[in-house]
Amino acid sequence: MAGRQNRSTPARRVFTLEEAERALPLVRRIVQDVVDQFGVLADLVNQRNAYAERGNHAAVEKYSNLAHVAAGRLNELIDEVHSIGCELKDWETGLIDFRSEHAGREIYLCWRLGESHIAHWHELHAGVAGRQPIASLDCQPSASQEPVVSSADA
Repeated sequence: MAGRQNRSTPARRVFTLEEAERALPLVRRIVQDVVDQFGVLADLVNQRNAYAERGNHAAVEKYSNLAHVAAGRLNELIDEVHSIGCELKDWETGLIDFRSEHAGREIYLCWRLGESHIAHWHELHAGVAGRQPIASLDCQPSASQEPVVSSADA
């Protein structure tokens, strides 16, 4: 069972670094619940599969029903994350992207459960492998508009 997010993307919201940091306490609590609930769901599915291999149809039905309830709760939590305006990228690690702007282009401010603050960013299509320190934004050429993330924010 993969931990990648497959649900619809949230309504597009553009965050400044300050706005994303202000949302982080709430996001952190919900994302912790997402990660925990994903673990519960994965365990239930594994138990169901083990009973299926042994041919225990009653236990398969029981764990299928429990997994269905757990999946419903997981979907509710994911909807909560999306209602804030950020994007859940991975259910297992709690990877979150906040859409932002810098030098006239859209980027993601990137945070993962366990990190104390938002310290990374990446291009929209770069993914987590393209994460760079927030401070590197100040080194990039800027367009005529002011960057959302400045030295004072980093």
